[in-house]
Amino acid sequence: MSKENNPEEFYANLKKQLQDTAMWPSEYLYKFIVPTKGDKIDEVESIFNDMGAVIQTKQSKKGTYTSVSINVRMKNPDTVIDKYKEVADKVEGVISL
Repeated sequence: MSKENNPEEFYANLKKQLQDTAMWPSEYLYKFIVPTKGDKIDEVESIFNDMGAVIQTKQSKKGTYTSVSINVRMKNPDTVIDKYKEVADKVEGVISL
């Protein structure tokens, strides 16, 4: 089941998986796909400002989309999920991987 069909179930499963596989606080790698045009990349990056995040971007072959990888230390699974929700709420057209 994808996040788009049932976001609450997706986040509940993600939380359980994060609780079972990591000691917290822990490094977490977020991956997003965003449209290259406009300021979508900056919008995603701004959500992780002042967190000590390491951010890498890579454009698709045609340049239509850009992948944004963000490696950051998070307190617990709830904070990981809160950031996913914040990105989804604030950045139109973003795909979370």
